[in-house]
Amino acid sequence: MKTFSTPSAHRIWLMSFISTMLLFTSIKCLADDNQDSQFRNMEISLLTCSPHDEIYSLYGHTAIRCCDSITGQDIVINYGVFSFDQPYFIPRFIFGLTDYCMGAYTMNQFLAEYSYYNCSVTQQVLNLTESEKKAIMQALAINALPENVTYRYNFFHDNCTTRARDMITDHLGGKIDYNNDIDENITFRDMVHACTSNYPWNQFGIDLLLGMNADKPTTRSQQQFLPSNLMRDFLKATILSDNKERPLVKHTFDVLQGGIQVEGEGFPISPTACFIILLTITLIIIAVEQKTLKMQWGYDLVMLLVCGLSGLVLTLMIFSHHPTVSLNLQILLLNPLHLFFVFPLCRNSHKGKDHWWWKAWFILCILFVLGVFFQKYAEGMLILALSLLLRIISHNILLRRKSKRLQKSR
Repeated sequence: MKTFSTPSAHRIWLMSFISTMLLFTSIKCLADDNQDSQFRNMEISLLTCSPHDEIYSLYGHTAIRCCDSITGQDIVINYGVFSFDQPYFIPRFIFGLTDYCMGAYTMNQFLAEYSYYNCSVTQQVLNLTESEKKAIMQALAINALPENVTYRYNFFHDNCTTRARDMITDHLGGKIDYNNDIDENITFRDMVHACTSNYPWNQFGIDLLLGMNADKPTTRSQQQFLPSNLMRDFLKATILSDNKERPLVKHTFDVLQGGIQVEGEGFPISPTACFIILLTITLIIIAVEQKTLKMQWGYDLVMLLVCGLSGLVLTLMIFSHHPTVSLNLQILLLNPLHLFFVFPLCRNSHKGKDHWWWKAWFILCILFVLGVFFQKYAEGMLILALSLLLRIISHNILLRRKSKRLQKSR
């Protein structure tokens, strides 16, 4: 996905917009010509770019190339233009309120960027009729108008790849047939994992936000949100028109070779390792408590704050426009209600007294563990649940031991 995040982002954004308008002025003039033969020398292709190490690029990228061998016009249409300098970019992205826009560049400009990142760019030249080329070019020209150039981005359902796909498939003169088998059981989460396998903490953050809807089987159309999947499907697709069948792709080749291997995160400890360390600390605290009969309420304070503040984020996701995050069972463990009981629980623990929220917390942890049958959790979350359950059980045992000791002393 294309991004402008330099200090002069607003100036570059304006330059991109001006470039788009200038390039599409000539396209519209050509597209307005009633003669389909004017598009005989026009070649429309799907470009698929491999990932590089920037987080936003881990899923690859898709664009449309329009090349006229007579006029020499060679442009790339990109639906992935955004800027990190947009106000509240990260919160807007999380809540599904990010606006992306369409951009147009010369092929040389486009390749220069991906060459810099040592990425590969694969071109699939589409086998289109002149009338289909005209329909696509006219649609692109309309899409480039100021009132249409911006769209509300959605990572899974309306992104730079699905926009490019729809621009092509919606203007074919026949029915498109995909002649390859797909895994009908694969989920959005599975596909994200395939792209972020070298980035465990990035994957952990995404898994923490994704809910039950991300674990449902996906259709072919849904799987095409990934550039590599769309390229795969286009490869063997055919168009059925007037009882004749023709391949959608005329030929495929690498216009830029590279294919960088994504190196991964530099942080040496995985989420699982971190939660194992937490479990070890929990066991040590439990052992100290059982030996000294003294409640370590500071540990409870930290865990209540961590789980409560994390729960606030998951609660806010209920109102997100992303349909895959609204129903998330991890909120049972990371619950904002903990914040209301920080003071009474720590006060009672300091005094050696019980509080009903400990029982409620235990029930929430059990429900969370049972929820694994309905939703996949972020890496290490079950270890966190085990730490909390052991802590709650130990707390109950300690209170009983102290109570018995007090009774004996009387």
